[in-house]
Amino acid sequence: MELLFAYGAGLLTLINPCVLPVLPIVLATALQASRLGPLVLAAGMSLSFVALGLGVTTFGYAVGLNEQDIAKAGAVLMMGFGLILLVPRFSAAFSTATAGVAASADAGLDHVDRSTLRGQFLGGMLLGAVWSPCVGPTLGGAISLASQGESIGWAAAIMVFFALGVSSIILGLGYGARSALMRRQALMRRIATSARPAMGVIFVAVGAMLFFEIHHILEAWLVMNLPAWLIDLSVSL
Repeated sequence: MELLFAYGAGLLTLINPCVLPVLPIVLATALQASRLGPLVLAAGMSLSFVALGLGVTTFGYAVGLNEQDIAKAGAVLMMGFGLILLVPRFSAAFSTATAGVAASADAGLDHVDRSTLRGQFLGGMLLGAVWSPCVGPTLGGAISLASQGESIGWAAAIMVFFALGVSSIILGLGYGARSALMRRQALMRRIATSARPAMGVIFVAVGAMLFFEIHHILEAWLVMNLPAWLIDLSVSL
């Protein structure tokens, strides 16, 4: 479930009213560089997101926090990012707070020669920061979810699925679906606008469940009530 949730957050990250109109221009530049441009762009952005998620989780362990402390902190952050998605005033404050990061990354992006595949890869790594006022809440939610993992490997898997969601939009727009999606931009914006508060509610609910450890209660209830064969099957998977 966590992996599907992370993938959905990745999809919502770029199906965003402030990102979607600009994305076709970015992809057109990538295609001018090479047929592989969108793929390399997606790889750069994915590496940036995965590295950020693992960096935050690893830092928590490095400073001596135990798994429970990291899980609690991640749950609080997840609820915070959920509120940013839900409350326009919080969203505006987040955009203001991240404007400096976005401006610095944008300045760095201007100095990257994006006519080459290397430039597209570096550009992909910077775009996540450039779009931070818009993508930050969903990215932060995914990182918070990853920090709940019992191992670095599971945290990496969650961030990889988030990156796959982001890459699905980039590759879909870059190879074949761009014209179809552009014709339906109004529909995509409506979907993004309605999905944003829905994702916010999910973030707050999941964060609260993790903070109060309700998921352990649910797991215990399921173990007590599910058939033995189903429990054995889930363990084997």
